[in-house]
Amino acid sequence: MNDILKQILARKREEIADRKARVSIAELRARNADAPPARGFAAALRQRTGAGQAAVIAEIKKASPSKGLIRADFDPAAIARSYAAGGAACLSVLTDVDFFQGRDAYLLEAREACALPVLRKDFTVDAYQVHEARAIGADAILLIAAALDNAVLVNLHALALECSLDVLVEVHNAVDLQRALMLTNPPRTLIGINNRDLRTFETSLETTLLLRPDVPADRVLVTESGIATREDVTRMRAAGVDAFLVGETFMRASDPGAELARLFAGA
Repeated sequence: MNDILKQILARKREEIADRKARVSIAELRARNADAPPARGFAAALRQRTGAGQAAVIAEIKKASPSKGLIRADFDPAAIARSYAAGGAACLSVLTDVDFFQGRDAYLLEAREACALPVLRKDFTVDAYQVHEARAIGADAILLIAAALDNAVLVNLHALALECSLDVLVEVHNAVDLQRALMLTNPPRTLIGINNRDLRTFETSLETTLLLRPDVPADRVLVTESGIATREDVTRMRAAGVDAFLVGETFMRASDPGAELARLFAGA
């Protein structure tokens, strides 16, 4: 792990301790006992890919450590409606406060503004966050393989499924991919290949293309980061990659949903 990721994870553990002091895990469990059904994040992607269409997870992200402020005019509800109109299959909402200027409230606002399933994009390292994600309305969570040892990865994955959350397991290399493929319940476990190197923050689509042959045909593979042009989309589709998580390209557009529709027209 690079220094930035180490910093993020160290701060995340401090944040979790603060949150636990304010709201107990027992209270979160009680809230979730009465929660409405999840919207089916993985199922929404599979419905698109099964029909031969590109399935887009459209991301709502205000800032990032590598790029700073990405979108000053930031209205999660309006962006969510724009994405839904533009053809998104699902949403991803950044909730990390310190490094991405996210908020739990952004996820709530986005989800209430449309009917799309929503991924909580955060650095999940503790069971508390899984219950918390369900409590704030998430339909899926992200687990970053590089941030978790095998035991924690397996346990958090199992807990998420138990809590009716689907899981996007993010990998960056062949070793992490094999770890992700060992997880159970493939229909609800998505494999995300992040094209951004965690050590340098440089982005290369070759990462997905290199790992793609090792992903079984029954798994939904999501390519993450670096999709910026129609040529990028065409290249991925030609390689058999049908699901995409795109954030910055849309966030820099005046109308994110219109940019989504333009980028994936005919795909």
